[in-house]
Amino acid sequence: MQIFEIILLIPLLLLSLSFHEYAHGKMADLLGDPTPEMTGRLTLNPLAHLDLMGTLVLLITRRFGWAKPVKVNPRHFSNPRKGMMYVGMAGPAANIALAIILAVIFKVFGMTLVNFFDMRIISTFFLTGVILNIGLATFNLLPLPPLDGSKILKGLLPRRFDKTLNEIEAYGPFILLFLVFTGLLQGILGPIVNFFYALLL
Repeated sequence: MQIFEIILLIPLLLLSLSFHEYAHGKMADLLGDPTPEMTGRLTLNPLAHLDLMGTLVLLITRRFGWAKPVKVNPRHFSNPRKGMMYVGMAGPAANIALAIILAVIFKVFGMTLVNFFDMRIISTFFLTGVILNIGLATFNLLPLPPLDGSKILKGLLPRRFDKTLNEIEAYGPFILLFLVFTGLLQGILGPIVNFFYALLL
């Protein structure tokens, strides 16, 4: 990765992670939980959201990573089970929205922006932003704790599966790190990310 690519990647990374976590907090807030605001997470300030390991993984892979989970108290929700599912869905949905916005800006205003910036910088910035956000959304939809997909899965499955899901929860981070550092994650999610990237651009 060249220096200028890293310089462009860093603001995209900060924006994407912050947008993702803010969406979790905002959804919880809309559902009646004051915890995200009380803990300072209802903000787009990246310093409130960054996780060292998750950021390093994202910097290396440019597709997959994570931030500090937003603390949520489901007891404030009228339906805690569904509430947690909606909170889980909000983060990936935010990244999908951001990917679409960046793709539209690039398609509509890309050539205009070339008048002010180098074409290589413009294309790298927007294309990296799109693939980064598709990757974040896809990665976080994996049904492994502590990722958002596990909360969505729990909200969709009948309660009789709760015990099994709770038992898996302790091993989720280790399974996740194994998938990341063995390259299996890239093999699983790479084709999905490439499909949606091609669809948008």
